[in-house]
Amino acid sequence: MTGALRRLRALPLRSRLALLVATAVAIAVAAVAAGCWFATKAQLESQMDSSLRNVSVSDEYMQKLFIACTRPDRATAPPIGGYTVQLVTASGSTCTSAGASPIGVTAADIAVAAGVRDDTLHTANTKSGKKMRVHTYAYETHTPAPGLVPGTFAVSVARPMSEIDDPLSTLAWVLLAVAGIGAVGAGAAGLWVARTGLRPVDELTEAVEHVARTEDLTVRIPVDGEDEIARLSRSFNSMTESLASSRDRQAQLIADAGHELRTPLTSLRTNVELLARSDDTGRAIPPDDRRALMKSVKAQMTELASLIGDLQELARPDAPTPGPLQVVALHDIADTALERARLRGPELTIRADLTPWYVRAEPAALERAVVNVLDNAVKFSPPRGTIEIALRDGELTVRDQGPGIPADELPHVFERFWRSPSARQLPGSGLGLSIVARTVQQSGGEITLSPATDGPGTIASVRLPGAPQPPPGL
Repeated sequence: MTGALRRLRALPLRSRLALLVATAVAIAVAAVAAGCWFATKAQLESQMDSSLRNVSVSDEYMQKLFIACTRPDRATAPPIGGYTVQLVTASGSTCTSAGASPIGVTAADIAVAAGVRDDTLHTANTKSGKKMRVHTYAYETHTPAPGLVPGTFAVSVARPMSEIDDPLSTLAWVLLAVAGIGAVGAGAAGLWVARTGLRPVDELTEAVEHVARTEDLTVRIPVDGEDEIARLSRSFNSMTESLASSRDRQAQLIADAGHELRTPLTSLRTNVELLARSDDTGRAIPPDDRRALMKSVKAQMTELASLIGDLQELARPDAPTPGPLQVVALHDIADTALERARLRGPELTIRADLTPWYVRAEPAALERAVVNVLDNAVKFSPPRGTIEIALRDGELTVRDQGPGIPADELPHVFERFWRSPSARQLPGSGLGLSIVARTVQQSGGEITLSPATDGPGTIASVRLPGAPQPPPGL
């Protein structure tokens, strides 16, 4: 059994489906054929038994049969309309109609002849081996004849079982032929159904093999209907679309990162070469120029370190952050970020109005996001400008007095490496706001940028849902 299952599993799915369909149909046809054969057999036997019970042997025929048995030279008693008639005595002796082979007597026949039972119906064989259906009943005569005493005989009326067996044998062969044809037809139909039903699976297989061979993620499978195959096709199309989008984003990230890295690396290489040439040639660089070069080298290295840190942050999955989420005080994080902002813009006026608000987030990531928002405000604020920060009901707003963001550029501010044309001369990689957006979204919030309505500047709004309760000890 185990070996058969292994061989079945080794077959292609199409062959297995065709084989299973053919087997199921063959079993069904065989069951119907067997039921038909047994029903026909029962009906034929019932009809024969009924005809045997309805046969009535006359006293005249019984007298002829008795005379034929006692004095064969005087008379004969031929069979009656195809029925074999046999006289049975209580002692078990028999006398059969002319030309018929004696039928074997059973104990039930003798009991009927002795008056113990009224009748019996059974199957018996003749001396010649012919199978007969026999009905034996007690004989009662109304016209006594010499030697024929009522109550001492039983009459057996029989018909050959071949009248049932021959038609049943023919029917069995016919049903067997029909079952065979049905099984073959079922196999062909099963193969056709398997091919038709698995055609979408074949298309999906070809598409997967094509993608694996060529890495072409533009392949799409036509979807028709709402069945399981259609759902599978939609899932495959969605998967390839997501993979293509992910690959495009990856390629774009690499291209943008290379572009952003090229500028500081080129400047850093130029400055290092100048310093190296000075050492190689022995021509000293004026102290002021050397200090400027070293300052530029340090600035470029800082920019590279910041850019690499941003790239590492963006390389993390877009799913929820791997670090554990904690209940943190947003007002404390904003206050810490304010201190750093004041250090970066000492000439700026920073006003803050922070009300307590607790959120569930990764502390380090959320602090980096708030710092990035304030850094942007510091970077774009004019000298001696004012930055206003407020935290009310879970909404942190940062308003600067910078030049603002044109309306056509607002949809792009959260894209990776995107920088406004007016800000390209300023330091930065264009990754800060994209990191902020992702961190805020992972904490269940949202961030928006909009122009100020009461003067120049931009308003950054960060909305975060509150935590159920403040952390212990706060």
